[in-house]
Amino acid sequence: MERTLTWRDLNRALLARQSLISRAPDDAATVLERMAGLQAQYAPSMYIGLWTRIEGFERESLTRLLESREVVQATLLRATIHLVSRSDFWPFVIAVRDARRDWYHRVIRNNVGPAELAEAAKGLEALLRERPLRRTEIDQLYGAEVRGGVGMYLDMVRVPPSGTWARRRADLFGLAEDWVAPTGVTVAEARELLVRRYLGGFGPAHRAEIADWAGLSVTDITKVLSTMDLRRFRDERGRELVDLPDQPLPDPDTPAPVRFLPTYDATLLAHARRTLILPEEHRTKVFHVRMPQSIGTFLVDGQVAGTWTVNKSGVVAWEPFAKLPASVRRQVDAEAEALSAFHSTS
Repeated sequence: MERTLTWRDLNRALLARQSLISRAPDDAATVLERMAGLQAQYAPSMYIGLWTRIEGFERESLTRLLESREVVQATLLRATIHLVSRSDFWPFVIAVRDARRDWYHRVIRNNVGPAELAEAAKGLEALLRERPLRRTEIDQLYGAEVRGGVGMYLDMVRVPPSGTWARRRADLFGLAEDWVAPTGVTVAEARELLVRRYLGGFGPAHRAEIADWAGLSVTDITKVLSTMDLRRFRDERGRELVDLPDQPLPDPDTPAPVRFLPTYDATLLAHARRTLILPEEHRTKVFHVRMPQSIGTFLVDGQVAGTWTVNKSGVVAWEPFAKLPASVRRQVDAEAEALSAFHSTS
């Protein structure tokens, strides 16, 4: 019989795979592959997301990796900016390229059709072979509506120093194939890697949750899963969960330390609801229409227990959703002090 996993089983599995139980001693590229990339609409979120997961992480180390192209920042899953390793970049692009394009024409209703975007992509490709271009330059050449969709027809990256801690707007675009040499991976191979990355970072999971995260259809995900060697579980609702054979499933009573998460950390998004890392009664305190950029959060015993902000001097302040015991408050204070030091580093 398939084992039933409780929400706490799934919570601890997620924390372990996301390096939120103990910080990893590995380099950023390795951790990014293990955690299935990092959502990066706001550049400092990349740095904080890795700081909270990597032992001794320093801001400049990520900037150097971006400059050396060992990690790459680009619009990828669900048409949002993600940070991935160099090795994962092209598989992620190829796995979701067609789905992103279909999504754009289905959801974004404007006056720019496929033919116009494809033609603009040809012209923009020629320009990007000469040098990277800023968003404002592309807008001047083609208009904002075309710029918003041309990335569905032309693979681009966000070029440093834009999109770094020092220059936070990721508004400098480069041609992806000039920035990172294409690998020739097939769509089938790319999608299998994408699914493996998700299960490695977020599993065990339902196939619909994988699809939601990747921006692919459940049919696409089911096809990939049918070719893979998997172990299978059930959640407390009786839904089938799938997982890779070699991934950790910690004891549900494993202690989980206080951790601070950046805005839009992927562990808090809808695809990971099964883990209850963000209790549903607190979801609207973190994500709502009047706060589209989300807000930083902190975890106590593996669940979001409050929010944090940072002032211009780099000092982190935190606010719990409910009263915390004195011993827990001391742990939160200590982690907040460490995050303040990270912000204040020159």
